[in-house]
Amino acid sequence: MDILTEALASMRTARPASVRTDGRAPWALRLPPVAGAGFHVVLYGTCWLVPVDPAIGGGPVPLSPGDVIFLRDAHGHVLADSPDTPPVDASACRVEESTPIGTLSIGGGGARTSLLCGNYHLDQARPHPVVRQLPTLIHLPTRHGRHPELAAAVQLLGAELENPRIGSTGIVPALIDSLLLYILRAWFEDQPAAAGAGWAAALRDTAVAPALNAIHEAPATPWTVESLADRAGLSRAAFARRFTSMVGEPPMAYLTRWRMTTAAQLLRESEAPLTTVAARTGYGSEYAFAKAFKREFGLAPGGYRREARAA
Repeated sequence: MDILTEALASMRTARPASVRTDGRAPWALRLPPVAGAGFHVVLYGTCWLVPVDPAIGGGPVPLSPGDVIFLRDAHGHVLADSPDTPPVDASACRVEESTPIGTLSIGGGGARTSLLCGNYHLDQARPHPVVRQLPTLIHLPTRHGRHPELAAAVQLLGAELENPRIGSTGIVPALIDSLLLYILRAWFEDQPAAAGAGWAAALRDTAVAPALNAIHEAPATPWTVESLADRAGLSRAAFARRFTSMVGEPPMAYLTRWRMTTAAQLLRESEAPLTTVAARTGYGSEYAFAKAFKREFGLAPGGYRREARAA
């Protein structure tokens, strides 16, 4: 099972939103907080990311061609040619409708910078721990041969946006959609193997990864700590300690979380009757499932489905 892909798919509430931002010095753009996760890709030129929300922390971040920024919670921040340039609110700028995405132009007549800016619509009310454990800001330089797959995706995006051709309208959204996985893969692979804690370690651990795969492959199976420990090749106590230290919660708590996450996704995205959703998530009756779901979400499954469809 590709746990990272499944975790992100369970959190997505809509397709990514994006705009190409072209700035000519002097320029500075203040971006407000938004729901989900934010991203920026420097296609051409250089600029700075200036945090304005204390949650991001740190000082201005210099960005170069090919650099990628991921903001886990899309806090407010400024993009600028210089940290000293007074910013303009993004809401005051007009986006030109164009193909394959809109363009926002700002600034004077100086050096040019071109970026792809946007956000991924992720459910932040119940973030999967694989996302919750990420740093607030991830900066991934792709020059000098770092992260070759991510660099290739950035180059493809730049080429399609600089010179749109037949098929660009379909290619660009698909690349932007895939970019999130490239970003997170690059970050996880950058983490030291010896760290021993967190999801970066859990996804490649020889004991915890098989247990996570088992839960994701078959959430309806009546798993116990003992049966998962058998998959991991460890004693019950040793497995429970190792799983909890890496994943951030005990095995049975994570199993319940994933069952409820799977149920919520089925309710949002399918017409499956509640008896089917209950069976696919390990509950022997619709009543038991509805009780567990309401305890987790504060809504009965039917009410949750109606609200999700109306949103």
